[in-house]
Amino acid sequence: MPDIIHLLPDAIANQIAAGEVVQRPASVVKELLENSVDAGSAKIQLIVSDAGKNLIQVIDDGKGMSETDARMSFERHATSKIRKSEDLFNILTMGFRGEALASIAAVARVELKTKTTDAELGSSIIIEASEVKSQGPDSMNQGTTLSVKNLFYNVPARRNFLKSNSVEMRHIIDEFQRISLANPQIGFSLIQNDKEVYNAPAGKLSQRIVHLFGKNYQTQLITCQEETEWFKVTGYIGKPEHAKKTRGEQFFFVNNRFIKSSYLNHAVQGAYEGLIKDDQHPFYTLFIEMDPARIDINVHPTKTEIKFEDERSVYGIIKSAVKQALGAHNVTPSLDFETDVNFENFAVHTQRFESGATRKDSGYGNFKSLDQKQGKSVRWESLYESAINESSLSPAEIRQEEMAGFDQSIPDEPREKVQMEIASTLSSSHDAPTSGTSDPVLMHEKYVMKQVKSGVMILDATLAHERILYENYLGTLENKTGMTQKSLFPVSLDLSPADFSLVMELEKEIMALGFEFEVFGDKSIAINGVPADVQHINEKELFEGLIEQFKYNKSELSLNTQESIARAMAKRSASRTKISKETLELKTLIDRLFACSQPNYTPNGTPTFVILGLEKIVEFFKYK
Repeated sequence: MPDIIHLLPDAIANQIAAGEVVQRPASVVKELLENSVDAGSAKIQLIVSDAGKNLIQVIDDGKGMSETDARMSFERHATSKIRKSEDLFNILTMGFRGEALASIAAVARVELKTKTTDAELGSSIIIEASEVKSQGPDSMNQGTTLSVKNLFYNVPARRNFLKSNSVEMRHIIDEFQRISLANPQIGFSLIQNDKEVYNAPAGKLSQRIVHLFGKNYQTQLITCQEETEWFKVTGYIGKPEHAKKTRGEQFFFVNNRFIKSSYLNHAVQGAYEGLIKDDQHPFYTLFIEMDPARIDINVHPTKTEIKFEDERSVYGIIKSAVKQALGAHNVTPSLDFETDVNFENFAVHTQRFESGATRKDSGYGNFKSLDQKQGKSVRWESLYESAINESSLSPAEIRQEEMAGFDQSIPDEPREKVQMEIASTLSSSHDAPTSGTSDPVLMHEKYVMKQVKSGVMILDATLAHERILYENYLGTLENKTGMTQKSLFPVSLDLSPADFSLVMELEKEIMALGFEFEVFGDKSIAINGVPADVQHINEKELFEGLIEQFKYNKSELSLNTQESIARAMAKRSASRTKISKETLELKTLIDRLFACSQPNYTPNGTPTFVILGLEKIVEFFKYK
């Protein structure tokens, strides 16, 4: 039998590796920006065209590469970051695998220009599909310019799977924000299709947050800082009143590397317990510094997942640090962006807070115990014992707990049977006099009670209205028949670049609902009208709420654009609707609900009403 196992050519091996490293244009942006950071750059410029499909260019003023290094950088597993296996447990650079440039060059046309400080001329190299086309000297300033053109040009199947430009651009902005947040000491700029999206000069972390997310963050930030013998956490968290429906602006960095961790996110959410609603998420940008030997970042090619040596202790310290920061917020003035933004001048003195309001949580007691002679923390484990005990769930159990909220249970009774009974009861009750026990009654300004054949129907008016509006908006989007209520004066709304890109992507759908707006500046819009059926109008709040709810729906559910935006608008509009006590309006609400194709549930599966049967009512009054 002939031998059938053979080595793959380098070009094919690089394309296979690219499938893991280069998933979309944002993956290329991440790798190139991280290389520029590792090169000790003071300024980094990112230029993208056609959402990175045609061009991704990164220009930096770092230390550059020699002619030999420039050629070697495109070889597989060629790196300057590690030398031996022990180095994997002492990694402080962003890159270390030596796969990124080789993978990128396998699926694109790449041009590299680079020059070191002491060299008279730089080097230029052009590679297409892993094949070197040319290499030679080039006149340029110190640093590196790397251009990636026509991504996936030789892998059309991969290119066809890319999303729309607005979606891909949002992913690019996400990567840009993460890396620029992690390195506020470096100036970053982003140019998209010849338009400047970001220009964040080197400065302090709080200033970088404001540059990226808007001036309204100046009043939202709370300083968070804690340190033990082996672990340090610094950063900012958001005030509870500014929590949002989406998780977008939540960042964890470990040794300046962005990571994703639902386990640590659960710790922050737990610290906010009782301060925000269950479906809200606070802003946070937290930096964790610890010995690289205590973590393993070589878990996934994207390097966004890491393993901690002692996850539960990390969980407990973060939760306690956030709790203390929230407690200090009650007596600490707003952050001064001109003077105090760098942590070194910020010190929390526990004695200041002990004379204030009594805390319910024992974790708010003496947060630190210091040996004054040695200046070191003594038995830090005991200080965070209560918080660590609270993290008794394992990371897997935490993730299971978080996903449990998305499982919508369905009542045992068949939907058709309930719907037929209610419809029959309502049609017969309409023949009864308008006064008396058959009339619906509003209880506690929210619940509508009405007698039916089998007992009493209890209806949640807000949820019922959400179902009605959802089906109306869905029909409006399909037929493009939305009516507009003109605003007396235009209302301007400043958006983040990501949100502005999303609004432009959804422009037709938002207009079809009945909104009327126009672009006003680089990242602002002017709202000229809103849907005619919306009550108690606050144009800015309604529009912001629609975008936040839409992002939440898209992140948690797999829905098409029309259904997602119809759900978002129905949810936000229903929550603003004032419930009338008038009998006729309550009857109209019930009629409109049961005219829906699915009156039993809201779009996300929550029951709109329940039936309290006569048998159950009788049981309440039986003698035991």
